[in-house]
Amino acid sequence: MQRAGRAVANGVLRDIEEIGGWPAAARMLVVVGKGHNGGDALVAAHEILRQHADASADVLLVSGGRSLRPLALRSWQTLQDAFPDRVRPVALRGVVGAYAMSLDGLFGFNFRPPLDAANVAALARVNALKVLLRAAIDLPSGLNAPEAFRADFTYATGAVKTPLLGCASAGRLRYLDLGFFDQGEADGGSATERPEEAAFEGNDCVLTAEVLAPLRGWRDPHTDKRREGHLFVMAGSRNYPGAALMTVTAALRSGAGLVTAFVPESLVGDFAAQVPEAIWVGWPETPEGGLALEGRHLLLKRIERATALVIGPGIGREAETLALAAEVAKTTIVPVLLDADALQPEVLTGANGQLVLTPHAGEFLRIAGTKELRSFAAERNAVVVLKGPITRVSDGANVAHSFFGGPVLARGGSGDLLAGVIGAQLAASPADPWGATCRGVAWHGLAADALARARGAVAVRTTDLLDFLSPALRMPS
Repeated sequence: MQRAGRAVANGVLRDIEEIGGWPAAARMLVVVGKGHNGGDALVAAHEILRQHADASADVLLVSGGRSLRPLALRSWQTLQDAFPDRVRPVALRGVVGAYAMSLDGLFGFNFRPPLDAANVAALARVNALKVLLRAAIDLPSGLNAPEAFRADFTYATGAVKTPLLGCASAGRLRYLDLGFFDQGEADGGSATERPEEAAFEGNDCVLTAEVLAPLRGWRDPHTDKRREGHLFVMAGSRNYPGAALMTVTAALRSGAGLVTAFVPESLVGDFAAQVPEAIWVGWPETPEGGLALEGRHLLLKRIERATALVIGPGIGREAETLALAAEVAKTTIVPVLLDADALQPEVLTGANGQLVLTPHAGEFLRIAGTKELRSFAAERNAVVVLKGPITRVSDGANVAHSFFGGPVLARGGSGDLLAGVIGAQLAASPADPWGATCRGVAWHGLAADALARARGAVAVRTTDLLDFLSPALRMPS
């Protein structure tokens, strides 16, 4: 309970940075149920009050103090003893005004609908308040009921429960690693031997920041640029030139030793001036400005140098360009990442070798129809990244959920950056497409979180994310 409460407090204080940080002399409302979830909320309040000497807490014991179970009661008594002048028990009628945070500790994993009248009244009052950040612990009380607590963030402690996925009232999800899986055991979940994956119900897992551990250590002092991977990128068109530039830049900023970019020849001069680190190869153009079939020899005579290939960002949907993409995917033996307009059924048909696919929901529908993610990945023998508010990665056997990122990524070009980040990881470790893809997804998401906390989620550019790739590697795990 102590670990969970402190982790929730630190999660709240970290996330509120996105909207300006914890206000001076802030009030918080702590909604407490009978059991451990209420105890977690009280410990979280204790930690926030400890860190912010001018903060205060109103505590709503929905079922009364006498109903508290022993651990929750102990947390309540400890909180009052530690901050007698800054903690105030309130009745429901006393819950008024504005708060910096409302913290839902009413129900946890053991909640079973329906809500009784007292809880409906409490949640209705809490939901109507003016609050900067609404936080739930483990599950928003009431889950999908109309009266449920409406969270901005839900902090899953220890293990993640499947009802959180698709829960409209949960807001953004955060996983808080309490170290349970270091001992190979969990409360309510299954153990995992890999520290970068937190337990989920069933065979699914949640990516943690530990997936970036290989990138946080020292580079081999005897390495060279070729050992760090040579990524080839086929991208861009006159209609969508920026996609190629973003993908190439992201690959270079995320550790690729070498990047060779095949782009329409009319773009090479400008691109080389902006990003001189890349090797820019001008490709013959179709009348509409896309990559023409006649340029295939440019790739073939260099392909033995590549360790991975990205195809798709900004290439458009001309039939000739898609035929080229299909031919390359069919004949190339290095791992191939297909993104954006390269995600077409005709490109996937006949593709050989290891594939990484990075569709958003609409693109996934186009290539997979009604198939479920895991079964489609297995059918295609591919690692599939289904991008969304919760990004899911599957290799046909496993599904990893990434809670990193958030609405700061809801802008054009985010996927082009992701293709470059994953591509760089794939080029560096082509024999481990699963690990490379998970690292890329997590790193991209963690950088987006760092960007939002530093500059907010609105007044930023997509490419600002690149400046936070390095800080993301230095963030605490």
